[in-house]
Amino acid sequence: MSDVQSYGTGRRKAATARVYLRPGSGEMMVNGRTLEHYFPNRVLRMVVHQPLEITETTDKFDITVTVKGGGATGQAGAVRHGISRALLEHDGELRDVLKSAGLLTRDSRVKERKKYGQKGARARFQFSKR
Repeated sequence: MSDVQSYGTGRRKAATARVYLRPGSGEMMVNGRTLEHYFPNRVLRMVVHQPLEITETTDKFDITVTVKGGGATGQAGAVRHGISRALLEHDGELRDVLKSAGLLTRDSRVKERKKYGQKGARARFQFSKR
């Protein structure tokens, strides 16, 4: 158990989040902005708060996050994954709770690349016989 600071790296799609947990009052900063300013969408804020609500540690830590790459949804998922990992580093007994909620598993789904001679990854150009 670390009393000073816990660290977790979270990833989702093309986004990577570096999360630092420090004992505090529940303040969360993402890339130097408050959570409400960085994620104005209520659903994304809910996604970010999931690991804290499940472990009942919502107002026990001050969280600082640096997140890069991807879009809003990917970044929110990366932050969630990072917070889960940092909580696990802080207190190993939370593993069962986080694992059963599926928060420790990295969501490895990434956009499939476009193939040559095709319109997209799977979509073909329209075929005309005549």
